Amino acid sequence: MSACVPTRPDHTSRTTRASRFQRPHSPPSGEGGKPHRPHRTRFKIAGGDLTASITVFLIAVPMSLGLAVAIDAPLAAGLIGAAVGGIVVGLLGGSPLLVSGPSAGLTVVTAELIQRYGWRTTCSIVICAGLVQILLGSLRAARNALAVSPAIVHGTLAGIGVAIALAQLHIVLGGSPQSSATANALALPAQLAHLGPAAPLIGALTIAVLILWPRLPGRTGRFLRKTPAALASVAIATAVAAVAAPSIARVDLPSWRSHALPEMPQGPVLALAAAVLTVTLVASLESLLSAVAVDKLAAERSRAPGAAPPPRSDLDRELRGQGISNMVSGLLGGLPISGGAVRSTANVRTGAVSRAATVLHGVWVLLAAGLLVGVLEWIPLAALAALVMMVGIQMVSFAHIRNVHKHREFLVYGTTVAGVVLLGVLEGVALGVAVAVAVALHRLARTRIVTETTSGGVHHVRARGQLTFLAVPRLTRILGQVPQGAHAVVELDGSFMDHAAYEALQGWQDGHVAQGGRVEVTGRSGIRVAGPVTSAAHTCCRPWTAWRNHHCGEHTAPVTTPEARPARQLASGLSAFQRNTAPLVRDELARLAREGQSPSQLFLTCADSRLVTSMITSSGPGDLFTVRNVGNLVPPPGAEAADDSVAAAIEYAVDVLAVESITICGHSGCGAMQALLNGPAEGGESTPLRRWLRHGAPSLRRMKSRHHSWARISGRLPTDAVEQLCLTNVVQQLEHLRQHESVKRRLAEGTLELHGMYFHVAEAQAYLLVDGARIGETSEVFDRVAPSSHTELEGLSA
Repeated sequence: MSACVPTRPDHTSRTTRASRFQRPHSPPSGEGGKPHRPHRTRFKIAGGDLTASITVFLIAVPMSLGLAVAIDAPLAAGLIGAAVGGIVVGLLGGSPLLVSGPSAGLTVVTAELIQRYGWRTTCSIVICAGLVQILLGSLRAARNALAVSPAIVHGTLAGIGVAIALAQLHIVLGGSPQSSATANALALPAQLAHLGPAAPLIGALTIAVLILWPRLPGRTGRFLRKTPAALASVAIATAVAAVAAPSIARVDLPSWRSHALPEMPQGPVLALAAAVLTVTLVASLESLLSAVAVDKLAAERSRAPGAAPPPRSDLDRELRGQGISNMVSGLLGGLPISGGAVRSTANVRTGAVSRAATVLHGVWVLLAAGLLVGVLEWIPLAALAALVMMVGIQMVSFAHIRNVHKHREFLVYGTTVAGVVLLGVLEGVALGVAVAVAVALHRLARTRIVTETTSGGVHHVRARGQLTFLAVPRLTRILGQVPQGAHAVVELDGSFMDHAAYEALQGWQDGHVAQGGRVEVTGRSGIRVAGPVTSAAHTCCRPWTAWRNHHCGEHTAPVTTPEARPARQLASGLSAFQRNTAPLVRDELARLAREGQSPSQLFLTCADSRLVTSMITSSGPGDLFTVRNVGNLVPPPGAEAADDSVAAAIEYAVDVLAVESITICGHSGCGAMQALLNGPAEGGESTPLRRWLRHGAPSLRRMKSRHHSWARISGRLPTDAVEQLCLTNVVQQLEHLRQHESVKRRLAEGTLELHGMYFHVAEAQAYLLVDGARIGETSEVFDRVAPSSHTELEGLSA
């Protein structure tokens, strides 16, 4: 038998573990961890892309015109922004299903810039903002933008939505908006006192159709709902206005010859820089958040049977694409661009499968801008204002409010909303960040530490909150109240402990134990914490995340609280898996669920609870096909009272899964080998355990035979007869394994290797069987697996 070194399959034919785990929203890795560059393919249009592009086009046109009206920009600028957002971002962006164009989130910012600097300087500011976006995308800063608290992001969008709704309400009522949200609110009473009948009625009709259109009942309603509600509301309002209010204010598209282009920025440098920063911040945040939301929508759609997996967003590429589109839009005199949630949601839900839908929608907008000018000029301004006002109202999401309230961040949310409405976008965001930092510091410093003594004389010290240097005086004072030599239980109910608190707790614990006391540090559930707060003797299992609460060494007395019962431990372990491990392995398990298992090894070992196969082989999901039984036995074919379950597993692994190696692993202190040495108990021959252990009798005979040399372990003889039998059993079971037809055939073909392994539990040391061409020709030697041999012995490092 050749040197028994388990080998991995050719790395060119299998996916390595490093390539399986990818961070969300990042490009897939190629060789050496470098981003994989896909081959360029021709621009293909699927049936779903064509339908989705038309639907999004029908939403984008009235939306773009309405946003241009809302900020008093040239109406053609809205169409330019929609066309550029669709074509440029569609081709260059990193989120294939995200639809970009003029967005409500940028409305307040752009309106203020137009009022202060004029339209042509505003276009130059948009160009500069695009350059900054390209720079940020090139520096791979896109993901850092998502570090902003969701309460601040949603508060910013809600504040912008409130400002939009207040401004557009004046147009719906037949007037003109004021310069700020506060001024719009204060001017409402005067506006209501001078109502004209036409504009409010058309606006009310538009809002009614927007609300009722998705709820049309019956078969006719199902057919009509295929038309987007935004298009239906504007079309119906336009038709009614043409008959009932022919003199109402309508869209006025100027000639393209008079379209204004950008000029050199004019104004204070610091003020212009702040304007560029504001446009960059709002446009980038809205685009990146929309890209993440679109990925979630696409993932939900892909769960349907037969659906293709969705393409994931490359956020840095998306940010660069947004920057290029803003530069092009600014150069052409268009509105600033960002990814939009409304259009993107419609794009996904109507069946788009690639970036072709986004690009086509931009082409349709471009054609409409040149060919449908006469039709667009029939649209009443009140209808567009009502449409944009509803978009602004929808930006104040009650789902987001409930979510931030659940996470106790409503103060941050409310402050950001108020700041954006009263002061401006950049000022509101800065105010929200300041409040978020203050709230975080307050929570970090707010720690409640109490002590109580149970009837059994156990002193419980409970710390609620985060343990930082600010809590050290209180912590040491409470710990000082525990009498010397007493049994103390320190319960930590927090997720963070800084160095100062750790040193204080560790120093007190060492001193208390030295004086004859006993200390247990637990979590809230009563299970001990084997983390940095315990002594060095308790850290034996720290490298293994799933073992963080394992009890090691001589301090393994079970916690006597009711919560520490086995059922509670099981629930706690499952909860820890769902919280800590599941997010890390979910993508890999989803891939295995789709593709099925293709392990490289069959690993046959003992059912002993101390053997954690994934730990000692450094393997992950899908790597090993594991069979465990009492004594790691392999009954030979045709043996008396043979157990077909082991033979079935071998046949399945060799013939169906086509594993490339089989490893039989024994271990020290095996109870099955001890039972074999002790012989049958009186009247015990008929028990299931004794019948099973008959398959280990050949190992016992081999060890006692003079025709076979004793197995050696790393150059030394076994320490006792149990260890000798454990080693001999591995060798004997490999001979049994060779007798199985499927194994015999693959060995003859040279496509299968057999390996013997021995794991010394107390030493935490793995040994591999190294022998001659055939078992039995020379003495069997189990060699130590050195830590430095991990490159050669992949998956079997000690």
